[in-house]
Amino acid sequence: MIWIKSDYNQSQYILSCTTTNKDQQFMTNEALLVADVMSRDIKTLGRNDKLSIADDVMKQERIRHMPVLDSNGKLCGIMSQRDLFRGILLRSLGYGSRLEEKLLDSHPVKEAMVEDPITTTPDTSVKHAARTMIDRKVGCLPVVEDGNLVGIITEGDFVKLIADG
Repeated sequence: MIWIKSDYNQSQYILSCTTTNKDQQFMTNEALLVADVMSRDIKTLGRNDKLSIADDVMKQERIRHMPVLDSNGKLCGIMSQRDLFRGILLRSLGYGSRLEEKLLDSHPVKEAMVEDPITTTPDTSVKHAARTMIDRKVGCLPVVEDGNLVGIITEGDFVKLIADG
C-alpha cells in the first residue's frame, strides 16, 4: 500500500510518500513478470470453428480476445471482437441481423482472425509486455511457453493490476 500524506506548511504543500518493497516493485514494474499478471483461464477457438461460436463465447464470457489453436493445439491466430465485427460488417452491411446470424454460422474463424499474433512469455517483464502492446497497437498478448499457450495478458489485466494496487 502506498501512503501519501499531504501537509500544508507556509503556503506550500509537502507530500511525503511511504512505500513497501512490493509497492516499489509495482511502481517500477521491472520485477513484475507477465506470469504474475496474466489470465490463465483461457477460452480458445479452433481455426475451423464458426464465427457464431466466437460471438457467443465473447458475449457470454464478456471477453474481447480469444486465441485460436490449430488442429495440433498450437497457437495460430487471435480473434478479437474488432476482427469479428469487421468480418460481420463487411459481409452484412445493410442486410440486417438475420443475414448477420446466417453469415456467422457459415464462416469459419480462420477467415476473420489475425494470423501469427504477437506473443510474449511468462518470464517477460510486465513493463516490456506493456510497451510491446503500446508500440504494436494490440489489446492483448497470448503468453506462450515451450510452444504452448499458457495464458493471455490483456489491457484489462493491466487495469486490474492498477486497481488492486
